[in-house]
Amino acid sequence: MPRPVKPKLVQEAPRAAYFKPRGIPINQLKEIILKIEELEALRLVDLEGMYQEDAAKEMGISRQTIQRMLGEARAKVIDALFAGKALRIEGGSYILQEGTGRYRCGRCGDTVPAEYGRRRQGWKCPTCDEKGEE
Repeated sequence: MPRPVKPKLVQEAPRAAYFKPRGIPINQLKEIILKIEELEALRLVDLEGMYQEDAAKEMGISRQTIQRMLGEARAKVIDALFAGKALRIEGGSYILQEGTGRYRCGRCGDTVPAEYGRRRQGWKCPTCDEKGEE
């Protein structure tokens, strides 16, 4: 039985959710999906210049997990740029932080109790779990 996916803490939602090469119609492009938590890992480490250990603490995950996420995210971005594919930013398992002490589920958008923002042992979204979503 696989381990349950632990939601990652994301500080802000991306401002754009889709990027594509100019001059190629969307229906002719292959898409690559970049998860929102992968984009957050790239933002913290590559844009903000954080060490992986500090970025992992910020997201509430281990350093090994962020290292794996960075490798996957960088490979996806390079593949999209090099091969001329579209890049869609969506999905994943994350909790969206909204200011100080306010959080939202990344799947359904419902409010998450503040105690789950940093310590998420056994975290389950009441709305998603009632619907049976994965």
